[in-house]
Amino acid sequence: MIGILSQIPQYRLFRSTGYPSKKPLNVTVSVTYKCNSHCKTCNVWKRHADDLSVNEYDSIFGFLGKTPFWFTISGGEPFLRPDLVEICRSAYRNCKPQVINIPTNGLLNNVIPSAVQEIVESCPKTTVVINLSLDGIGHQHDEIRNVPGNWDKAMKTYRALQELKLPNLELGIHSVISKYNVEDIPQVCDYMIRELQPDSYITEIAEERVELETVGADITPPVEDYCKTIDYLSSAIKKQRFSGFSRITQSFRLEYYSLARKILTERRQVIPCYAGFASAHIAPDGDVWACCIRAEPMGNLREVDYDFSKVWLSQNAKEMRQRIKGKECYCPLANVSYTNMLCHIPTLAKVSRRIIAR
Repeated sequence: MIGILSQIPQYRLFRSTGYPSKKPLNVTVSVTYKCNSHCKTCNVWKRHADDLSVNEYDSIFGFLGKTPFWFTISGGEPFLRPDLVEICRSAYRNCKPQVINIPTNGLLNNVIPSAVQEIVESCPKTTVVINLSLDGIGHQHDEIRNVPGNWDKAMKTYRALQELKLPNLELGIHSVISKYNVEDIPQVCDYMIRELQPDSYITEIAEERVELETVGADITPPVEDYCKTIDYLSSAIKKQRFSGFSRITQSFRLEYYSLARKILTERRQVIPCYAGFASAHIAPDGDVWACCIRAEPMGNLREVDYDFSKVWLSQNAKEMRQRIKGKECYCPLANVSYTNMLCHIPTLAKVSRRIIAR
């Protein structure tokens, strides 16, 4: 963690002056759009792409080098890729990230546990976080995900992952708060924490994202309902005692809820956004985005022989950064918000005090 903190002044300079140019410390890699859930809050399964191969990822990760601190390996459903273990091994071998986070719907209960074990054991010096996506309890979850039996299969996956008991594995639960479940989240939260006892429980608001083809979709809960819900979630987190990496992430999560409330009510960037500066998103076909909300390509890695810097420092990238810096957009996207909080000294100070106090 000390290593990442030492880089923050450089990212702040990069955002304010353009120099020194820095590769991102937070990288999301969507390895496929394919998904075996057809969620009411996500249409990513409708998208198609010529997915990057393991060899292509190996080249990309080689150019990224040791700068990334945090990788999110996402989809679609990432475990639909039979070579997911090899992709994670390549990220570890080339970049040595401190964290690899993988969200999953848990449907592939005969595949996920063994794949996770291989990934965790192949990345011994990295904390591997598996976040199981659960938006309700039992039938409600199946309805939102549009997959009969989703809950039962996800529970089989979750129990099998709990039995792994590997020292660098963190098992979390992630819920998308939408108009379909916002009133039920307090009960969902209580059940998840009490009955399933995850290392962490996190939520994110259902948003209109270009990546997910949900722009114009009526999925976002009313702001006042969401604010009531996050008040409850904040209270629930404060009552829990976490250890290890979860202690850090949950402290950031408390600050995130406060930040999300302000963003949604004030409709502006409450703290500076570092999307395109300290965080980046690589789409399944090699497009590089500043973030998945806008999903506007700054360039494609296949067109530059996988040299990330050629896209990251391109004129398109510079123009995108200026637009984000100019506050023409705002959102409570959780993944990017973590980076924003790290780079915002007053917020980082609040989180640090909370970590020490807990």
